[in-house]
Amino acid sequence: MATRVLIADDQTLVRTGFRLILDADPGIEVIAEAADGESAVRLARKLRPDVTLMDVRMPRLDGIRATELLAGPGVDDPLRVVVVTTYDIDENVYAALLAGACGFLLKDAGPRLLVEAVHAAAKGEAMVSPSVTVRLLAHFTGGARAGGRPRHDPDLPLTSRELDVVLGAARGRTNAEIATDLGVSLSTVKTHLASVQGKLGARNRTEIAVWAWERRLLR
Repeated sequence: MATRVLIADDQTLVRTGFRLILDADPGIEVIAEAADGESAVRLARKLRPDVTLMDVRMPRLDGIRATELLAGPGVDDPLRVVVVTTYDIDENVYAALLAGACGFLLKDAGPRLLVEAVHAAAKGEAMVSPSVTVRLLAHFTGGARAGGRPRHDPDLPLTSRELDVVLGAARGRTNAEIATDLGVSLSTVKTHLASVQGKLGARNRTEIAVWAWERRLLR
């Protein structure tokens, strides 16, 4: 089954360019386009795409609010939304991540990363542009204090190994990279992430990363 994608952007050239790139991949199908936030929400709710590429700044309804309506805390069956922006350090993108976006992509990221971003978001395995996402989180959470919190801190609801996995995700590592780093199987990493999501009430690994950065667990 091809990954079904909705493109939401108020610029016709951007939508056309994204469609041409994505349609060239046999594993991706662009099912609809939206030129404003209200249309994006309406189409996404109707068509239930696997991934929605959401511009931050759009008329009628901005991308942050649209993301919250599709993937926010009050949504029973949230969709996977990747916000698209021109700037890698953008307070609006950070707000979109808090609103439920599973990651974000720079508009000038290039064809290869665009395709990889869609596939990654569809699988729910990796944040988009992980190094940039980590820099964004560090910037808007005030960085991390030296040393981080002690591993035995009773306020942390996680086991030591779960915390290892969380720190890997917060650093932008993929599941496979975390498995290699810790010397465990890929299925073990996925099991730990599922457990962490349940304990923290997080819906995706981006929310897990936000949790870690906000608590300044990283160096």
